[in-house]
Amino acid sequence: QVQLVESGGGLVQAGGSLSLSCVASGRFFSVYTTGWYRQAPGKERELVATITYGGTTNYADSVKGRFTVSRDNAKNTVCLQMNSLKPEETAVYYCNAARSVIDCWGQGTQVTDSS
Repeated sequence: QVQLVESGGGLVQAGGSLSLSCVASGRFFSVYTTGWYRQAPGKERELVATITYGGTTNYADSVKGRFTVSRDNAKNTVCLQMNSLKPEETAVYYCNAARSVIDCWGQGTQVTDSS
């Protein structure tokens, strides 16, 4: 099975930048579509960005131009570079790996944007 571990969360000031990393264990990671989701207090989990094994990316409209998702299949790693963070983007950010009916999640990493 695939296990996902996120890191890189923390406290940043509004307008700051943060880079998140997700490392996957398990074989055949390259066949999974991977990405990042976030869940703010009192809200449902929402898509931030995804990236396929071939490198095709998809972003939520709210983060386009500010966030960049990337992956290194050889290193079983997917990253999210977040720039110009907004206070409303304070949330737990989760790494995801999906293939068919399989849906794997990391434990999440807290990102707090404070002014």
